[in-house]
Amino acid sequence: MPFLPVRDEDSGVVNLYYEDHGSGRPVVLVHGWPLNGASWELQEAALLAAGHRVVTYDRRGFGASDKPSSGYDYDTFAADLNVVLETLDLRDAVLVGFSMGSGEVTRYLGSYGPGRVARAVLLGALPPFPPEAGAVRADLPVFVAGHLADLYDVDVLGGGGPVSDRVVAYSWNVGVAASASGPAVGRTGSAGPGDPGGLADFRTDLPRIRVPVLIVHGDADRALPLRSTAVPVAEAIAGSRLVVLEGAPHGLIWTHAAEVNRELLAFAGE
Repeated sequence: MPFLPVRDEDSGVVNLYYEDHGSGRPVVLVHGWPLNGASWELQEAALLAAGHRVVTYDRRGFGASDKPSSGYDYDTFAADLNVVLETLDLRDAVLVGFSMGSGEVTRYLGSYGPGRVARAVLLGALPPFPPEAGAVRADLPVFVAGHLADLYDVDVLGGGGPVSDRVVAYSWNVGVAASASGPAVGRTGSAGPGDPGGLADFRTDLPRIRVPVLIVHGDADRALPLRSTAVPVAEAIAGSRLVVLEGAPHGLIWTHAAEVNRELLAFAGE
């Protein structure tokens, strides 16, 4: 299996599993929590058929990548993404982040700029900032608490709630143990395997983004409700475009793959 070594102050070297297929304009797909690069199967097939080079990788602590005891914060995730881009010498790339992956894309562009990146896509985007200490925004009570099973109103094996929500809840219950063995980390911007996205503050990063950005979000997303996530993110990124998919839940890359792929292919081809 192909791996990219990343220097790590605490662990020495962290090996990231990646896949690199096709040719043409590179599209780098950054997965959500608690998934891995294989979660992009439906998008990868469409992108390859359209003539793109597609790169996926498992972030540290997930999938086949190494699982160190530290480094689960967005600065480190962005640095890892930078290693992927530089090692593979990707240029004029389209960065695509889903859910937690949108945090990597945002922090990368805010920290490293547009040198290797031409466009960016945020799918099921994280909120731009955490709630104030001691406050819980009414539409994000469970996301803040981190209890996804409660959020989806299902038991461990599903049952109740929309089918797509049952799938995500099931993946949360069984997928963490299978794909991530790293530690659960704190809620001060960290986002390790035990923490679905963390509560990082992206308000400094968002205005720094200087590439065209497409944001695709479902109006039925109960994990990251539209008006507290994609709407303020779109407002903070100059010139960005927000596409709202009617009836789409958080797992829109699977449940609404045709609509997501249509938007993604059109944007990547511009």
